[in-house]
Amino acid sequence: MTTYADLGLRPIINAAATLTRLGGSRMPAPVVEAMVAAAGSFIDLELLQERVGARIAQLTHNEACYVSSGAAAGIVLAVAACITGSDRAAIGHFPHIEHTRNTVIIHHSQRNSYDYAIRQTGARLVEIGTAQFTQPDELRAAITPQVACIVYFAGTHYASGALPLADVIEIAHAARVPVVVDAAAQIPPISNLWQFTRENGADLVIFSGGKGLRGPQSAGLVLGRPDLIQACHLNGNPYASIGRPMKVGKEELMGMLAAIEWSLAQDEPALLEHYERIVQYWLSGLQDLAGIQANRGYPSEAGQPHPRTIVQILPTSGHSRDQVVAALLHGDPAVAVGSIGTDTIALNPQTIAPGEEHLVLTALRNVLGV
Repeated sequence: MTTYADLGLRPIINAAATLTRLGGSRMPAPVVEAMVAAAGSFIDLELLQERVGARIAQLTHNEACYVSSGAAAGIVLAVAACITGSDRAAIGHFPHIEHTRNTVIIHHSQRNSYDYAIRQTGARLVEIGTAQFTQPDELRAAITPQVACIVYFAGTHYASGALPLADVIEIAHAARVPVVVDAAAQIPPISNLWQFTRENGADLVIFSGGKGLRGPQSAGLVLGRPDLIQACHLNGNPYASIGRPMKVGKEELMGMLAAIEWSLAQDEPALLEHYERIVQYWLSGLQDLAGIQANRGYPSEAGQPHPRTIVQILPTSGHSRDQVVAALLHGDPAVAVGSIGTDTIALNPQTIAPGEEHLVLTALRNVLGV
């Protein structure tokens, strides 16, 4: 079997985050086993998608579920579903949707690289508000008969300048406009799987399968209204629709179900306490270093309820932040860390395997010349 080493690649200790470019997260044994078992048989893929979706919906206290090929694909299919519903004629028109509901509302302050997934449907984005503030009347004024949905990016890092989600949902539903929430990285807490839909009233919510849920990196979830989930099915594989290239295999489907079952069985308070212990260990191990300032940061970069170790590289250290990041990544072992601003790195405990916290601390101390 060809390995990473055979390809000239070294494994990386991930102290950055559940980033796609680093492979997301680690799948626990039950997820891998479920995928291996699924690979051994042929199956009616469309029926499997329906059955897995129904089971995940039941487990997560939702009405319906569609397993997508990642969260970005979930955005594409969710927006497409809001544009076309189950109208098969309309489904065949993407991306030429000038003569249908082709508008999606988004906060100016929430514009980000992932909204490309909205635009690839051919939808026209209409921004509301500024980077600092949005008035409720701006949302009301933007809602016209051409509006297919409102897309809202969840997390404290997207909250500044945006209306509260509860206000968005209230205004949108008064105008019979669905709200789609991108919550790709908003696990933990696990309760978010039903919080956005059942508690907050969002019509659809999207999660990455390969981040906090620790499922297949090439899988995601769309949860919510049955009619819109059905429209996701019709816009996706195996139909010749906009989502046909976004195929979810039998292995990912069963792996995603296993990941949900595994995640719901975990002791989340104990897991969060474990993250806290790692952060405190790092802080303790960095306190004697001159030229840096290490502090506990909370919440995480995606607004998750766990801490990180925030390390500012001061000029007196003799190192620049970028030099430290590069040295860690090219060290032995290779360590990836997060970057903040121009002089700060972040150490995230979420993707640290047992024992790796010691390797991260040793690597950082070595880079800083201790």
